[in-house]
Amino acid sequence: MEVTGRVERIYDTQNVTSSFKKREFVLEYADNPQYPEFIKMEFVQDKCGLLDDVKEGQEVTVGINLRGRKYEKDGETRFFNTINAWKIDKGESTQRDTDIQNFEERKAPVSTGEDSDDLPF
Repeated sequence: MEVTGRVERIYDTQNVTSSFKKREFVLEYADNPQYPEFIKMEFVQDKCGLLDDVKEGQEVTVGINLRGRKYEKDGETRFFNTINAWKIDKGESTQRDTDIQNFEERKAPVSTGEDSDDLPF
């Protein structure tokens, strides 16, 4: 699954145990721009470094997996979810596509010679 949005916040890497680390970030997801959602996600282990080149405010597309766990304590069952990110596209290709589209819109139309009535002479 992928989700696209603007990076709101990037947190430092946390060493949860000696063998497990995670790095959380918040993505502003504006499927409906009037009511944006702020979704906290995390990279784990060797994927934490994928956020090193990402800046807050940057548009990105994130590959995610939804994770859910069941936790039992003192006879009570609880459930919790995490959004585990595994890739991030910083949008270079999206910006390139936008630049090409803007260039195409600025180009003058090419005359095929069929509409000679449009000529000023």
